[in-house]
Amino acid sequence: MPPRHCLGSDMKATYLRLQLLPVLLCVIFPVSGYGENLALTDVNVFNGSDKRIISDATIFVSGGRIERIAPAGAPIPDNYLRIDCEDNFLMPGLIDVHTHLDSLERARRALESGVTTVRTAGVPAFQDVTLRELVRAGKIPGPDVVAAGVYVTPNLDETLLADPRLVALSEGVRTDEALRLLVNVNIDRGVDVIKTRGTERAGRPDTDPRQQVYTEHQLRVVVEEAAKRNVPVMVHAHGDEGARAAVRAGARSIEHGTYLQAETLRLMAQNGTWLVPTYVTMDEMNEPKYDYVLRLRGRHMVPQLESVFRAAHKAGVKIATGADNYYESESINRISVEVEHFVRMGMSNFEALQAATVVSAELLMLQERTGRIAEGYEADMILVPANPLIDIAALQDVLLVISNGQVALKRLPFAITE
Repeated sequence: MPPRHCLGSDMKATYLRLQLLPVLLCVIFPVSGYGENLALTDVNVFNGSDKRIISDATIFVSGGRIERIAPAGAPIPDNYLRIDCEDNFLMPGLIDVHTHLDSLERARRALESGVTTVRTAGVPAFQDVTLRELVRAGKIPGPDVVAAGVYVTPNLDETLLADPRLVALSEGVRTDEALRLLVNVNIDRGVDVIKTRGTERAGRPDTDPRQQVYTEHQLRVVVEEAAKRNVPVMVHAHGDEGARAAVRAGARSIEHGTYLQAETLRLMAQNGTWLVPTYVTMDEMNEPKYDYVLRLRGRHMVPQLESVFRAAHKAGVKIATGADNYYESESINRISVEVEHFVRMGMSNFEALQAATVVSAELLMLQERTGRIAEGYEADMILVPANPLIDIAALQDVLLVISNGQVALKRLPFAITE
């Protein structure tokens, strides 16, 4: 690198940002325990798999993974950092399979809410891919990111700036060739999943979310092109027609699904297609900060989505948790709130907890790595103050977050120690 006095003003700014990045990461993610062995003592464990609590256990973590689950009193080697969990309850970290995480600050907020794994649902310029790599390199504790890159949608608008090859799509993404190009630009840039749409948005007053956007043929082009490189596809769809086209085309998951009919739900159950209802963000449309059209829309969409959720649950459709937000400071759309809604709408506590852990891990094809507390799994765990199998609201009060073996948040002990 040339001496700083030889740099132009733009290059100086870039240089300074690069020099400050390690400091900023330490400020945004005040991590302790990275690279250390951990022993979590005096803890009750919900492992995500069994409908019971393992009482008074000790959890050993080494190399970022769960080494073993031992009974109380197990000897702790000198090279392990002991964390007294004070008889609270440990469970797998929550999974958000529909978010638009695109910054370090928002990643920190996700972690602090207990989310240790996310799947993005479209970001402006591949920030999610870089976040994923920062986590993999151990530079930040998490959350782990399943990246979608840029949205496969008819009009890219500002997203055209994400990659020079997208100049060819300035007139729209509708032809088979354009769809294939955008899929491959995403995969070339390192995404793990493709996000596309079956219907219009709910969050804009000038669109009707029931209106179909891409045909079954167009969606099949996206799914088949992505499949050539072993990448699954998630499809935004509120309306039944667009959602059914996506299921028939081979989508792995339907996002939102507000107006799904019985035949589409039957087809989803038959094909193993997941539903990600994102109920918590639909419910937010009722808040005063939104345009009156959206607030009125929310009054009929939210009850409709609740009806669909209950029908999907009864039909045996796999349901995963997604909050559909950016983890802004102004919003409380969180997976913990989504889980509470799942319980209110008919799931048992155990089913809702599994939706946010093992079921969502299966959707992301990470079921052999995360989503449960078991030997050999990634150490993605959160501590809550009550038994979540009895008190689902305990998820709102996260006391400890461990992501990839790193202590990302630690609020205990509350007492002053000498």
